Amino acid sequence: MTVTPQIHQPPSQGAVRALLAATAPRAASFIVTIYGDVVEPRGGTLAMATLIDSCARHGISESLVRTAVSRLVGAGRLVGERIGRRSFYRLSAPAQEEFRQASRIIFAPPPPPQGWLVALAPPGAALPDGWVLLSPQVMIAPRRDGLPTPGGAVLAAHGIAGLEALPAFAAQHWPLAEVARSYRAFVDRFARLAAAGLAGMLTDEDALALRLRLIDEYRHAALADPRLPADALGPDWPGGRACAVFRRIYLDLSPAADRFVGRNFADAAGLLPQATPETERRAAAMRAAI
Repeated sequence: MTVTPQIHQPPSQGAVRALLAATAPRAASFIVTIYGDVVEPRGGTLAMATLIDSCARHGISESLVRTAVSRLVGAGRLVGERIGRRSFYRLSAPAQEEFRQASRIIFAPPPPPQGWLVALAPPGAALPDGWVLLSPQVMIAPRRDGLPTPGGAVLAAHGIAGLEALPAFAAQHWPLAEVARSYRAFVDRFARLAAAGLAGMLTDEDALALRLRLIDEYRHAALADPRLPADALGPDWPGGRACAVFRRIYLDLSPAADRFVGRNFADAAGLLPQATPETERRAAAMRAAI
């Protein structure tokens, strides 16, 4: 009997466009994605007309864009400027720092922490981001750089026995099930594209559209991930797989996507640059990790 080998065909442009058209992203979230991926590393300012055109590609109407931008301005994340009949919006200074921190987590995440911090906090101490309460005056957090610490004594700890109980403990105190579902949904949606390879397959416009959707879906899981030590996550934690899929597709799409940015995205001074030192650092960090 002759067995015909199966040939896995790469996804067509039509398949990619069907993926993009399946569901429209939320307007405010997607605008944050555009600023984080495209605008922040190119100066932080974008013409409203460019933003409207970019969102329309994803089924987000002009009225939804204007409403979402108004809310982002009200929240202090965007600052508007009008020149003649044209409007431009730039990231506020606090938002720029927030976006830079998020960029480090998404594009160049540090290795998993190797231990824990335990804080003996004074009564009534505020619970900093990344920490959970074990008792009214005892807090615990992964030992990683940049983590704010509460008042009182802070001790470093590492496991010496019974570490098989750590995943259950961590699942009780951090939203690991929800983050894992987000990672798995991302992998289910994009893994085939990563395996096929997309470099040179799509138009520049489609490459940028897919890259924006890729990062919009990935960043929700990556930024919600508490980044715990590996022995607290269990052997089937999907974060590493999702990160690998994200990096491969992002790098495949970026040459074409960045060309489209350089030819079509504008601020008050003119077209945005196709590449900057920051975009090159992002790509270099991902290539090094692969």
